[in-house]
Amino acid sequence: MESDGLREFVEHRPRLFALAYRMLGSASEAEDAVQETYLRWDATDRALIRSAEAWLTTALVNLCRSWLVSARARRESYVGPWLPEPVSTARGELGPLETIEERELVSLALLTALERLTPAERAVFVLREAFGYAHREIADMLDVTEANSQQIFRRAGQHVREDRARFGIPAEHARELIERFLKAARNGDIESLEQLLAADVSATADGGGVVRAARRQVHGAKHVARYLAGLLRLEVPGLELLLEEVNGAPAVVARGNGAPLLVVGIDVADGGIAALRLIANPAKLAYFARSNGSYGAIGALPDRRRRSL
Repeated sequence: MESDGLREFVEHRPRLFALAYRMLGSASEAEDAVQETYLRWDATDRALIRSAEAWLTTALVNLCRSWLVSARARRESYVGPWLPEPVSTARGELGPLETIEERELVSLALLTALERLTPAERAVFVLREAFGYAHREIADMLDVTEANSQQIFRRAGQHVREDRARFGIPAEHARELIERFLKAARNGDIESLEQLLAADVSATADGGGVVRAARRQVHGAKHVARYLAGLLRLEVPGLELLLEEVNGAPAVVARGNGAPLLVVGIDVADGGIAALRLIANPAKLAYFARSNGSYGAIGALPDRRRRSL
């Protein structure tokens, strides 16, 4: 590719990756989607392209829509629960996350909820909610009418809201609670862990059938506390339990000699921990390990109320 075409693609690449990740819930697949988009860009007569952003976004989104169809079939045969791949966001990997809304839209909780959407619903929701495209622009990208784009967006929002209570807890309070959780986990203190958990807390683990992890959700404070204490009591050389910024929020990361072994995403609600998502499948941690070699320090989280989706 001539230097101008390559330079133009490189300028758009961070945004394309951020979009593909939100579409697919997989950083490794997002990298592949961006690479495939580049190959298509390279093979296209760019003299006929009026807007590089519009062309690249359209190509990427429709490629992701196609991949989501096959991904859904693969995930139906996945061993145990399927969770998104974690991404370290301390260095802006997924773009600016300066508001609570921006952080919410890359959270493991939201990405998990997006799995219930059809590919078209997910495309419209991500383009509109996360990137602010007008319905007219989305309609052109997806080859639908503007009215249809609006209907799809409303339907997607309803699906995402299902079973997702909103609590609006100040970020600093949430961080303090997670720090206490980390301390109890380090000490294997089951009683303290249980006190930090909501009565109806749930823990979902993704081991992919490769590493030890519960293949069904664990429910209830007592059961979850004992499960976590056993899981985090790993016999691993150089084991550390650290607090890092993952998908825009504090998360507990278990590392052995620096390599990530487990990422625990934590939802905080009403003064307690309401849900935990544990990603232990080594394939799900490969991108996290590559992009997070020196660990991701936690940045300041905005102390603002969350908006409802």
